[in-house]
Amino acid sequence: MAEIVSLKQNKDFHRAYARGKIKTNPALVTYVVKNRAGICRVGITTSKKIGCAVQRNRCRRIIRAAYASLSAECSGSFDIVFVARFKTKNLLSTQLAAVMRGQLKELGVLREQS
Repeated sequence: MAEIVSLKQNKDFHRAYARGKIKTNPALVTYVVKNRAGICRVGITTSKKIGCAVQRNRCRRIIRAAYASLSAECSGSFDIVFVARFKTKNLLSTQLAAVMRGQLKELGVLREQS
């Protein structure tokens, strides 16, 4: 499994919010925008509406684990920003991976399996 490259700069997040394609779900919001880096980079945001720091960190871990199971199928070079929602903290990473797979397929990030 390859290492997950994360987005760290605020301008990258804002570019995804402003120019990216978006898919929403009660458990997760996904923004996707093409980049020139040649790899898929991932950013995760959680707001204080989710809960205390323990719950926000749990949401980040769940999202990171769900993406790690799908990262090998990623094709192209994209910046992906996942925004946790209130229901995220009640899900397992396998349940969230199913939601994430559907969103990323619709956005054209995952390659088709034959």
